[in-house]
Amino acid sequence: MNLDFDPKLLEFRKKIRSFFERDYPKDILAKVASGASLTTPEVRKAEMALGAKGWLASAWPKEHGGPGWGIEEQYIFDEELERAGAPTVTPMGVVYVGPVLYTFGSEEQQARWLPGIADGSVGWAQGYSEPEAGSDLASLQFSALREGDEYVLNGTKIWTSAANHADWIFLLTRTSQEAKKQLGITFICAELDLPGVTVKPIISIDGKYHLSQCDFENVRVPVSNRIGEEGKGWTYSQYLLGNERTSYARIGGKRAQLAGIRSIASQIPTGGNQRLIDDNAFAARLSSAQIKVDALEITTLRVLCSVKDGGAPGNEASILKIMATEIAQEITSLFVVAAAEHGNRKFADSVSPEWTGNAAFAAPGVATYFGARAQSIYGGTNEIQRNIIAKHVLGL
Repeated sequence: MNLDFDPKLLEFRKKIRSFFERDYPKDILAKVASGASLTTPEVRKAEMALGAKGWLASAWPKEHGGPGWGIEEQYIFDEELERAGAPTVTPMGVVYVGPVLYTFGSEEQQARWLPGIADGSVGWAQGYSEPEAGSDLASLQFSALREGDEYVLNGTKIWTSAANHADWIFLLTRTSQEAKKQLGITFICAELDLPGVTVKPIISIDGKYHLSQCDFENVRVPVSNRIGEEGKGWTYSQYLLGNERTSYARIGGKRAQLAGIRSIASQIPTGGNQRLIDDNAFAARLSSAQIKVDALEITTLRVLCSVKDGGAPGNEASILKIMATEIAQEITSLFVVAAAEHGNRKFADSVSPEWTGNAAFAAPGVATYFGARAQSIYGGTNEIQRNIIAKHVLGL
C-alpha cells in the first residue's frame, strides 16, 4: 500500500512551508511557542496573514472565496501550519458557519458574511450548548420569538468557544415547541455587541480564557439574519457538526508534539542519570502513541476522500472525533510524565538551594494536558459519538 502523496504536490508543500518560514508573523509563532494566549488583535493578525494569501478558508471552493484546493492540498496545508507552530485557525467561521452559509444561505447573506470570514477580519463564535442542553443538544430552550421583521432572542449559551475574540455568533434557537424536539429549531446569527448581550468569561482548568457564557435578554435581530428556513436549524447543525468532528485530527500538530517529547526524553539529565527514552514503559507508551497517530492519519484520509461534491463528512466523522481526542489526551499525558521525571532527576542532582524546578517545556506542557481533558467532552461527548457509530454507521 503506497501512502505517499503525488510528486506534483511536493512543489505545493514547498510553497506552503516557505510562506510559514519566511512570511508568517514571527511574533505570533514566538507567542504560541511560549504557551501564552493570543489577544484578539493577535488572533486577527494571524488569521488575516493567511486570508491575504487566500488560504484561511482552505476547504472552500473558489466561487465562495476559497483557494479551490483538493483534499490533498488541504491536508498538506494543515500539516505545514501545525509543523510551523502557527496557531490553529479558529474554526467557528471558516470550518463551521462558512460552509453552512454557502450551502444553505441566501446570496445576500453570502455576500454579507463570507468575505469577512475568508479574509480573517471578522471573528465568529458558536452558540450551541446551554446550561441544560449539552450533549443532548436537541433539548435546547434558547428562544427566538418572531415579532414582525425581527426575532427577539432570550436565553443563555455556555461553553462558547472564541466569544472573547468574536464579532458575531451563530445560534441554534427554539422558534416553536414541537412534539419532536429536533423540530422547531432555527439557525440565527447575531452581533455580539448588540444591546442585551452579555459575554462572561469562563476560566478553564488550564488557566486560560477561551470559553464564555453568553446571556441574551430581549436581543432584537432582523429576520434576514436567519439562515435557511425556520424550523430547519437541526438539519443545518448536523451538516456543521460533520465538519467539526473531522477538524479534530490535527495530524501535523500531534506529530510535532511527539517529536518534542522524544527529544525531551532523549536528553541526559544533569548528573548523567538514565535517559527517560531508555525506560521501557515510557518508550512503549511513546511508540504506541505514534502508531495511533499513523492510524488516525489513514482513517482521516479515508473519511475525507469519501466526501463528494463539497458535502460534509457523514457519521463516520464520529470515529475521528473519538480517535483524535483520545490520542491528544495520551500525548499530553506523556508531556506530564516527561516534566515530572525531569523535575525529579534535576532536584535529586541539584546541590544548589536556588534550584527552580522544571525546564521551559513543563509549564505549557502541563497547561496543554489540562486543556486536553475537555476534548472528549466538547463537540459531543465521546460516549455520544459511540452511540452515533452504533446506530448510524453499524446499524445496531
